[in-house]
Formats: sequence, structure tokens, C-alpha cells
Amino acid sequence: MNLSVSLILLGSILGAVILTYAPFLVVAWSRLQAGYNQSAPRAMFDKLPAYAQRATWAHQNSFEALTIYGLAALMAYATGVESHWAKIAAIAFIVARLFYSVFYIANLPLGRSLMFAIGSVSGWTLFALSILRVMN
Repeated sequence: MNLSVSLILLGSILGAVILTYAPFLVVAWSRLQAGYNQSAPRAMFDKLPAYAQRATWAHQNSFEALTIYGLAALMAYATGVESHWAKIAAIAFIVARLFYSVFYIANLPLGRSLMFAIGSVSGWTLFALSILRVMN
């Protein structure tokens, strides 16, 4: 199956949004286990087990990563980037962000940092490809 770069870019944005909420499923489960207090949900943070606290941080970091990546992917889409490297960057971002959350929750800092770096390079690659496209 040979998907277009545009479809992969748009799909990766949707995937990034979905992955932003994936760690929160762990947080939600832990909140229920701890006796969820709807009137003070943020106050429960200290009552959560360590893995759920890390899931909260992974969830928060996912929003930060989505901001940069979403702009990079939209920029590549808007400028009509049709590079094989754009496909690789978009897919690498999604895979890296999936494993970022897994490694964060599992408390594997080296893996988490590596996935963060791959995700960051993916976004910056799309920025660079977009600028090169406009310059040509």
C-alpha cells in the first residue's frame, strides 16, 4: 500500500492527538483505584502510585510534543512536501511517542529520552523539509 505523504501527515496528527490521551487511561484507572474525588481531581496526584504519577507527566508532555509536531506536520502539509523523508519522520514520530509513554510509565528513563529525541528530530525534519520546499 503506497499512501500519500499528505495522508500520512494528516494521519500522524490524528495519531499524535490520540496518543496524547493514552497515558491518561492509566491515570484514570489509578484515580478510580485511589477513590476518585471529583471535587478535587488534581489534589489526588500525591495519592497515586508512582507509575500513575509518571503517566500524568507523560500525558502532560504529550501536549507539549503535539504542539511542536502538529505545527511541523501542518507546515509540511501546507507547503506540499512530497518527500519519502517526510513519511519516515511522521511514522517515526508516532512510534516514538507511543514508546515514550510506555517507557515513561515503566520508569525507563534512557528509553524515554531516546524516544523524546527521535520525536523531536521527526518534527524538526518536517520543519526543514517545509522550508526547503518553499525555497525551491
